[in-house]
Amino acid sequence: MPDELKQDHYKIVPRKKEESDQYHQGRGAQINTKNKFLKTEITREHVEGIDEWTDPNVATQYIEQEAKSIVNKVDSPDVGMWYSMNPYQGCEHGCIYCYARPSHAYWGFSPGLDFETRLIAKPNAAALLRTELSRPGYLPSPICLGANTDPYQPVERKLKLTRELLEVLLETRHPLTIITKNALIERDLDLLQPLAEHGLLQVLISLTSLDSELSRRLEPRASTPLRRLQTIRCLADAGIPVGVLIAPIIPALNDQYLEALLQQAREHGAKHASYALLRLPLEVADLFEQWLISHYPDRAGHVLSLVRQLREGKLNQAGFGQRMRGNGNFATLIAQRFRLAWRRLGYTHSPPQLDCSQFRRPAADGQLALF
Repeated sequence: MPDELKQDHYKIVPRKKEESDQYHQGRGAQINTKNKFLKTEITREHVEGIDEWTDPNVATQYIEQEAKSIVNKVDSPDVGMWYSMNPYQGCEHGCIYCYARPSHAYWGFSPGLDFETRLIAKPNAAALLRTELSRPGYLPSPICLGANTDPYQPVERKLKLTRELLEVLLETRHPLTIITKNALIERDLDLLQPLAEHGLLQVLISLTSLDSELSRRLEPRASTPLRRLQTIRCLADAGIPVGVLIAPIIPALNDQYLEALLQQAREHGAKHASYALLRLPLEVADLFEQWLISHYPDRAGHVLSLVRQLREGKLNQAGFGQRMRGNGNFATLIAQRFRLAWRRLGYTHSPPQLDCSQFRRPAADGQLALF
């Protein structure tokens, strides 16, 4: 760990180490990209007679850090939310395409392997949320859990920070949206059901493929596609409004599954659907290109060429109105295919409207205010 992170309020809890292997099994990224915010970096000096370095598989480290705030204002008009909340920084799912990877650099880590192996947990998240909701001027608006990193990634099974946030939101009758690709969300049905009954909740399950091998490579520690479909069924049967997010759609890699994903999700109980095309901001571009060449060398050039066609010759577009859907012929074709399948399968026009009128401000002592 960098010296600047060796502070008393950090607590590292390593997981069980896996067997040594030159290839990091169960990881999306295989390298750490350079952190542009650090003046120095650790490198290895070549030793004569050693042709290759052999690394053990990297164990996940959980770093607990008291956060200063937990509710973030969202300025983008593309995502349909005004506020987001993330109890974790970094994500063990290891999705190679994740647009949130560059944010890990602000914490002194690499957007590469560090993003999925050196995770920051915010143990005071629920207390911060209670404080935020107690502010005299606070006006309720739906909060999104999972806009940056997955709230149900594997560490949540032990730390239960997401569950603690849900408890506060249920107590205060505050509306929220959850985005996840992990079946662990089923654990919290006892909280999700009453939230849904009060019109305070919608859930989006993210899917990229029906090919379990492709999914394993893209999202090595997320739930399998079949398991995610079963989660949609579980939530729907429990009366929880659930939709599907087909994201990201990667040209010539997973776009062929678009209609089948929509159909399977609908048959399992999804009521609404959306999609997003691949974008590769900052360090994600190099990480994804390396991953693509490693796993699909025969089509790597074609995939990247199509991505550039979507992004006006680049691998990323940061402008509002373009980031999610892209431009050009391929983007138009995807939009047409999605719209036709969406209509044929009977998806609803929009997610349910969440009710902000039931909000009850918590008192500073943790008890609900009567008025």
